[in-house]
Amino acid sequence: MTDTTIATVGELIAALDRYDPATPLRLATQPDYPLEHLLARVACTPDHADGDRPADTDQPVVWLGAGEQVGYAPAPATDALGWS
Repeated sequence: MTDTTIATVGELIAALDRYDPATPLRLATQPDYPLEHLLARVACTPDHADGDRPADTDQPVVWLGAGEQVGYAPAPATDALGWS
């Protein structure tokens, strides 16, 4: 496994590009207590960074919000993430 920091929307898109768009998506959190969550929302701050208001001085940041907890991340997922 190679640790890669995904810090931009472009890097996230590039990281997901090789997967079928219909593949289920989960967010794995807490390596010592691995849980899996659905993604619930995508938001951008400042909230008017989408161009419908005058530009803010803060750089826009896109946020992926964790949604419903699905359960524990299975062993193959924690192994693939290097958490085992």
